[in-house]
Amino acid sequence: MPLEQEVKGMLIVGVAIIMGIAVLITLLLWLKNKNTSTGYALMLLHFGLFSVAAYFFFKGISFDYNHPMASEEISLQIGFAGVAWSLSMFCLIMGIFNFSKIKKNNAF
Repeated sequence: MPLEQEVKGMLIVGVAIIMGIAVLITLLLWLKNKNTSTGYALMLLHFGLFSVAAYFFFKGISFDYNHPMASEEISLQIGFAGVAWSLSMFCLIMGIFNFSKIKKNNAF
């Protein structure tokens, strides 16, 4: 898909900055609250898989559309992005479930 020259670079830099901030905040919160480490690990896995999905998506939209099999290659890249994105969403949901567990207090 044809894009203006600066768009791909701006997308990559924007996603990298926001993803870096999110990972840094998650790591700092993990160091502060060590009792829910599974939830934080799932969130970091979500960020990693989402980054992989973004990589395949950017690779798909920047593919040379004049290539003889461009449509198939772009579809494959977008398919890989979709699979990585769906796995990242699964990790996000599992992380949210992990954070929302209610710990019962046994103080009687």
